[in-house]
Amino acid sequence: MTALVAYATSGGSTAEIAGWIAEELRTAGLDTRLLAAGEVDDVAGYEALVLGAAMYAAGWHADARKFAKRFAGQFAGRPVWLFDSGPLDHTADDTDLPPNHQATVAMELLQAREHVTFGGRMTAEAHGWLGFLSRRMAKEGHAGDFRNPPRIRAWARGVAAEILAARQGT
Repeated sequence: MTALVAYATSGGSTAEIAGWIAEELRTAGLDTRLLAAGEVDDVAGYEALVLGAAMYAAGWHADARKFAKRFAGQFAGRPVWLFDSGPLDHTADDTDLPPNHQATVAMELLQAREHVTFGGRMTAEAHGWLGFLSRRMAKEGHAGDFRNPPRIRAWARGVAAEILAARQGT
């Protein structure tokens, strides 16, 4: 049995967060697969799920929303956690941000036990509309990397501890 860390990202920041989470699960001794949400075809062999999504003004990344709909009800009895990344300031570290409507729907569809928001990253190197937005936001003081790797990794260690405790029936 393995844990699945699936993510939906546009600029790569959420994928990197998912990678940090997967590293912590592996360090705890869990066989862990890291996949883009759009690449997941089957979830039958996973004992746990962590699903992450980039969060934009329009909401949760579409690939994460599609994942939740595609696999609705298929994680019954298995632990599920959701995270998103996006705030371009330190609010995610300063307070517990409630899930937006789309994340709430995903929580219900996947019967998730927890949702957490982490800060996002917006750099001038972004391409397309993200690049345009990042340059505009930089002028307003909202560009940069607002992710907090120690907080993310600590959260992932807690997830790993819960999975291992469930295995042992404690």
